[in-house]
Amino acid sequence: QVQLVESGGGLVQPGGSLRLSCAASGITLDYHAIGWFRQVPGKEREGVSCINFTDGSTDYEDSVKDRFTISRDSAENTVYLQMNSLKPEDTAVYYCAADPRRRRCSLEMIRYDYWGQGTQVTVSS
Repeated sequence: QVQLVESGGGLVQPGGSLRLSCAASGITLDYHAIGWFRQVPGKEREGVSCINFTDGSTDYEDSVKDRFTISRDSAENTVYLQMNSLKPEDTAVYYCAADPRRRRCSLEMIRYDYWGQGTQVTVSS
C-alpha cells in the first residue's frame, strides 16, 4: 500500500521559513517523479515544484523560484520542500504527489497517481 505523509507545516511570519517533508512507504521515491502542490479554498490545486527521478533535476512555479528548494533523501525515502522568504500568498494546504510512470516531472496534477493528505502552511503576522 502506497502512502505519502506530509509534515512540517505551521504558522510562520512573513519572511520566515519552513521545511516540508514528504515521507513515503510502499514505493521508492527515487523511481518516481515527485511534485509539491498547494491549494487554497475555492481555487484549483497548483503545482509548486517537482523533482525528476532520473537525475534529481527540478522545476519550479515562477512565484516560488529563488525562494523554494525541492530535494530528496534516498536513504530516508523522503522529499523535502524548503520554503524561504515566505509571503502571505504562500498560505495554502501543501500536498506531495508521486508519478509512477518514470517520466519527466510536471507541475500538472493529472500526471500524479499517489497523493498525501496535505499539511497546512499559514503565513501571517
